[in-house]
Amino acid sequence: MLRQLSNLFRVESLRSRILVTLGLLFVYRFGNQLLLPGVNHAALQGWLEKQTDSGVTPFVGLMNALAGANVNMPVFMSLGILPYITSSIIFSLLVKVLPSLEALSKEGAAGQRKINQYSRLFTVPICVAQALAITFSFFRGIANEADGVIPEWGFGFIFTTVVGITAGTIFLMWIGEQITAHGIGNGVSLIITANIVSDIPTAFFRILDQAGKDRTYILTASVLAVVYFAVVIGVIYMTKAQRRVPIQQAKQMRGNRMVGGGKQFLPIKLNQANVMPVIFASAVLTLPTTISTAVSGGSFDFIAYGGWWWITIELLLIVFFAYFWTSLMFQPAEMAKNLQEYGVFVPGQRPGKQTADFLNRIMIHVTLVGAAFLAALAVIPTVASQGMGVDRFVAQFLGGTGILIVVGVTLDLVDQLNAGLLSRQYEGFMSAASSRRGARG
Repeated sequence: MLRQLSNLFRVESLRSRILVTLGLLFVYRFGNQLLLPGVNHAALQGWLEKQTDSGVTPFVGLMNALAGANVNMPVFMSLGILPYITSSIIFSLLVKVLPSLEALSKEGAAGQRKINQYSRLFTVPICVAQALAITFSFFRGIANEADGVIPEWGFGFIFTTVVGITAGTIFLMWIGEQITAHGIGNGVSLIITANIVSDIPTAFFRILDQAGKDRTYILTASVLAVVYFAVVIGVIYMTKAQRRVPIQQAKQMRGNRMVGGGKQFLPIKLNQANVMPVIFASAVLTLPTTISTAVSGGSFDFIAYGGWWWITIELLLIVFFAYFWTSLMFQPAEMAKNLQEYGVFVPGQRPGKQTADFLNRIMIHVTLVGAAFLAALAVIPTVASQGMGVDRFVAQFLGGTGILIVVGVTLDLVDQLNAGLLSRQYEGFMSAASSRRGARG
């Protein structure tokens, strides 16, 4: 492994891409701590030291984890990349609903660039709306609770805050695009991953601090470590798991030769929706409670975090959104039509409707497995927090969205680095023997 890592810096193109990626991620981490104008840094630090906990609700924690954000702090990148992610999700759904956008998506790279441009433009009004929301819901609360943190609350502070947060988000979106173009991996995904990974040392020291105060917590920490590694292995397995449907190309006569007839496989991922069902389910559950708390100071007790209703509704929502998202992104009828046009068929199934029905049945069965895995993964932090008495900040690393994102992005990053090494005749991260075992598997 050390030799492969050293090979990464021997290849000039890979070395430059890695350094560009690390440099831009450093800029993001620096900007994520840069306070907005009108905020007293000394008073804010004094107020934070008096807080007994982070004060982060599940909804805020979800937004921070998913967007590389710092929503509960008055900094330039409070929203992180959240408005751009929101815009991208909206256009991903609109492409499947609006015929004009669907036709544009089928124009290839040019059409995709146009859709990406629409997503970037739509990010600005979304960012303004979300900046106003967090200004009045979070920053005003800090101004009322902590004297001197925001000395002059008024129109001037609100205007500069909205402009500053919008500029920070646009700049962060540009950083993500530069990483994608000139660095390694997907820029937006790496920004989110860097934000999640940056909290790991804090969680580790919280465990050590708790173990130092209570010796019996050492056993709990050991169980947490075993569960964490088991979850990571399970996520890797499910991320790579596929249902391979056998397909065969029809034989054709070309001149005096018979061509075609080769057998291949159509891979269908077990977890096609990835992290989206967990995101939607968590947002639906926590958003009403957050709005109720911000407006009236009350909450919906019957869906209190960690309660029986919370877990039950979360499981049902994850299964629902898993099927909803997969049905939008996976089109059996269109896939069967494309197979028929290219002279490819599924053995034992007639081209056309019968093939589409066959693929649809596979999609239903495969999605059920993926949804069950996502539901179990989403419940683990809640069970650890409520049942084992683990700090909620620590428990979030045992499951949920964060670990799905980190493992998925890491696997994609390793694949890109591995491909870069192999294309230049260096040994990749997987040895030849391991590659042969993986091929046989």
